[in-house]
Amino acid sequence: MVYPFGRFFLGNFVRMYTRKIEGHENIPRDRPFIAVANHSSYLDDLAIPYLITRFAKKKFHIFVNSRYYSNVFFKLFLDHFGCIKVDVSKDVKDAEKRNKTNEKAIEDAVRFLARGDIFGIFPEGGRNNGTLREGKTGVATVALKSKVPVLPIAIIGSHNVFPKGAKFPRFRRFDISIGKPMTFEKYYGSKDYNTLRKITDEIMGKISFLIAK
Repeated sequence: MVYPFGRFFLGNFVRMYTRKIEGHENIPRDRPFIAVANHSSYLDDLAIPYLITRFAKKKFHIFVNSRYYSNVFFKLFLDHFGCIKVDVSKDVKDAEKRNKTNEKAIEDAVRFLARGDIFGIFPEGGRNNGTLREGKTGVATVALKSKVPVLPIAIIGSHNVFPKGAKFPRFRRFDISIGKPMTFEKYYGSKDYNTLRKITDEIMGKISFLIAK
C-alpha cells in the first residue's frame, strides 16, 4: 500500500489507539522483507500496513481470508491494495480448492517480494484471544522461497482495544515492539516440514519474547 491517502487515513486512526512504537529502526528501508506479527484484534489489520508503509514506503501485500472477497466492495478495496486471497479450512471445506488457492497465494507473495515489495502475514491464521497461538508454516515457506529477511513484530494489548467479536473499539491503547530482522540462509531451498516447523516456531518465539519484554 504505497498510497498517501491510505497512509493518511490509516495513520490518523491507528495513532489514536497506539501508545508507543519501539524498534522502528529495525525496519529495513532498502530491501524487501516479510513482516510477521501476532494477531488478537481487528486493529492489527490496519496497524501493520500503516506501520510498515510509514517507515519503509514500499508497496505492502498481506494474506486476507477469502470470505471477505464475497462482498464486491471489499473485493474492490482488497484488490486495489494488492491483498492476497487465502482459504481457511473452517470456511472452505473443499481441500483441493483450498490447497490450490493457498499455493497460488504463496506464489504471489514470493513474486511480490522478488520485485521489491513487502509482504505481511499473521501466522496464527486468525485472531487469538490475547494469548499467542502456534504459527502455521506458511510464513517459513515464503521465507525460504523468497530468501528475504523476516521482521518479527509484537502487537501488545490490542485485544483490549478491539477484541474478537466486538463491534466497536474501546478507547484504550496498545504498543508495538519490532525486533531485528531474522534470516534463515542455511535452510534456503528446503521443503522439509520439520524445518518449516522449526523456523516458524523460532519466529513465533521471538514475537513471544517481544510481547513479554
